[in-house]
Amino acid sequence: MPICDTCAKKVEYVKEPVCKKCGKPIPYEEKEFCFDCNAHRWSFEQGKSIWLHKDPVRFSIYQFKYHNRRIYGEFYVQEMMRLYADKIKEWGIDAIIPVPLHWKRRYKRGYNQAEILAKHLGKQTGIKVDAKVVKRIQNTKPQKMLSHKERKKNMHHAFQVNSNWKPVKNVLLVDDIYTTGNTIEGVTRALKEKGVNKVFFLTISIGQGF
Repeated sequence: MPICDTCAKKVEYVKEPVCKKCGKPIPYEEKEFCFDCNAHRWSFEQGKSIWLHKDPVRFSIYQFKYHNRRIYGEFYVQEMMRLYADKIKEWGIDAIIPVPLHWKRRYKRGYNQAEILAKHLGKQTGIKVDAKVVKRIQNTKPQKMLSHKERKKNMHHAFQVNSNWKPVKNVLLVDDIYTTGNTIEGVTRALKEKGVNKVFFLTISIGQGF
């Protein structure tokens, strides 16, 4: 396994009980949804993540995104498949779409980490990957720098679906981190306006529940 023994002992996998919508950990089995999902009516159907977003996972993703550790993507997807292959089948996915970067940010970085994940996942599942369907048309500020209200506004009309794309029934979005849900929501709205029926998501890590 491409992870050292020390880190393997420290990583925290997402475990039940979790929010039935976004997959964030919640404190009590009696609750169905996390604070965010109780407070907002999201357009996506459901999502899952591998680990909690804390070190050493946080550091690993940082290296994956900003230090050209693209090779990490294969291991992340191996874990996605080990944990959620049955869930992907249950969702009936027709196309896998990575959450896009604005072209300026992609040019500076040299790659989109979500696209790397999507392509590995496509190879593992045999599901078509549509990496150019959604464009980020606004070079938005990094979400981690904003409040929840600002994050929601930041993602409003930030994405656009290719007008020539023929929509499929069920889409799986892939990204590195799920925090408040506003990025996934922005892409979901754009896809559903185009005619997609259901949108699900998978991410490497997820923020803490409430």
